[in-house]
Amino acid sequence: MEVIRAEVMGFCMGVRRAVETAEKVASEHRESPCPIFTLGPLIHNPAVMDSLREKGVDVVDGENLSAVKNGSPVVIRAHGAAPKVVDSLKKMGALVVDATCPRVRQSQKRVMDWSRLGYSVVVAGDKNHGEVTGLSGYFDPSFGGDFTVVQTVDEAKKLVLPEKTMLIAQTTFSLEKYSEIRTVLSEKNPSIKIFDSICPATMERQKSLAALEGKSDGILVVGGKNSANTRRLLESAEKICPRTALIEGPEEIPEDFFAMEKVALTAGASTPDWIIDRVENRLKSRN
Repeated sequence: MEVIRAEVMGFCMGVRRAVETAEKVASEHRESPCPIFTLGPLIHNPAVMDSLREKGVDVVDGENLSAVKNGSPVVIRAHGAAPKVVDSLKKMGALVVDATCPRVRQSQKRVMDWSRLGYSVVVAGDKNHGEVTGLSGYFDPSFGGDFTVVQTVDEAKKLVLPEKTMLIAQTTFSLEKYSEIRTVLSEKNPSIKIFDSICPATMERQKSLAALEGKSDGILVVGGKNSANTRRLLESAEKICPRTALIEGPEEIPEDFFAMEKVALTAGASTPDWIIDRVENRLKSRN
């Protein structure tokens, strides 16, 4: 069997930085009596979360911080967090360690700055995504604007836009969907301020996947099943190959893939190298 890897796949810069930060915090506070937390799941990958849990890192929900103790280290994940949540943690005596992705931080600043200029803010993204809920916390309503999240073109068509409106995207949002939403809103309001904030890492993984078209009998997408960017990779893979599957680890490889001559691999931005290696090794060892 030949295993063909996408040229770009796996951990992006922001996720790698967040995981390394959490592991460093766990090591430095190993002897501390205070529990260690991440604010929400650090990344959408069960295997990585299990690994962190084994190192003493648990998850705390931003809506319920009761488990946090005075002196507890709390790592802010790459998605970022609303300022009021961070302030609450600090008031509780938590040691806040900010691992927000630099690209997300830039979006946070833009939302805050433009809302303070009286602009309404439209975010193209998944309404319940951690990054989007975090961005909403940076919007300042005291200057008269509104904060709106749109996921689809149909939702964009229904919007009534003030003259002073800015558009920004969740960094991991679909580029195709964002382009469509941007076109619709630009027609509604030609003076809308637009920021192309989608992370290049997302686009690079999509382009690398597209380059695999016609080169394999099947495509395996490796990543967390609740990861937005991994699901989008799966959707793209299904368009270029009739046999695709999303797996979180080698134990989930469908049986028919072991009979293929060529299998292509890609992986979401929250998938570590060691899981990708295990998937490839399992495919080859069975042959």
